[in-house]
Amino acid sequence: MSDGAPDGRRDELNPIINIEGISKEFQLGDITVAALRGVDLQIFPGNFVSIMGPSGSGKSTLMNILGCLDTPTAGSYRLDGDDVAKMSERRLARVRSQKIGFVFQSFNLLARTSALANVELPLIYNGVSRRQRREKARQALELVDLGDRMDHKPNELSGGQQQRVAIARALVNDPSMILADEPTGNLDTETGTDIMNLFAELNERERITLVLVTHDPEVSEYTRRTIHLRDGLVEDITNSAGYKAMANRAAIPADAAAVPEAIPAA
Repeated sequence: MSDGAPDGRRDELNPIINIEGISKEFQLGDITVAALRGVDLQIFPGNFVSIMGPSGSGKSTLMNILGCLDTPTAGSYRLDGDDVAKMSERRLARVRSQKIGFVFQSFNLLARTSALANVELPLIYNGVSRRQRREKARQALELVDLGDRMDHKPNELSGGQQQRVAIARALVNDPSMILADEPTGNLDTETGTDIMNLFAELNERERITLVLVTHDPEVSEYTRRTIHLRDGLVEDITNSAGYKAMANRAAIPADAAAVPEAIPAA
């Protein structure tokens, strides 16, 4: 495949994430540490999945590989049907900027820049015209209920509002999926709940694929399914009873239940 822009297809019958036998080893002096030890996993478009596990289970390493920020020692990773290992550096950069939206625990906003300009940044890197990027950034901020805060700088926003700006920035390129690393880690309980409700709404109404890493079982209850890691392996994948209860209150369209689940690869 050429180095052209990712095509962004969303065939719900095929997994957006398909990893087989993924291993990752780190060398610490004379010691080899296995962070992942042959992980098989499929995640389908439109799903909302959390990754949990004790410290050292490999969840952050797995997230970095899913986000094309790191490469595995062994195994294969197909993102939206494309073999990541065969991508050039240029292609990988385009995948990261166009197919994947990132949300981090620390927000990572430019302090002296307005919410609107922060959200515009990914579009600037992708060469979008000023008029188009301004409109797309406005739409993304309105989607996260910050239409009245577009001109505010981060120090003029609450922690929850700053995370909403970060989520809008992740959404602005219409990515195939959003990866969130401890997105409520720097927020109080009430604000964290607000952010998780926003994620759930984006997944339910916009059918956005979401994968998040968390250490908090209450956060994982907002997701459709939870991937449990231990010692670098998928220990279990569970459905969330909390998500089902919330989904009933939110009156999700009937076809939402038809989204294929996250399953270990055959």
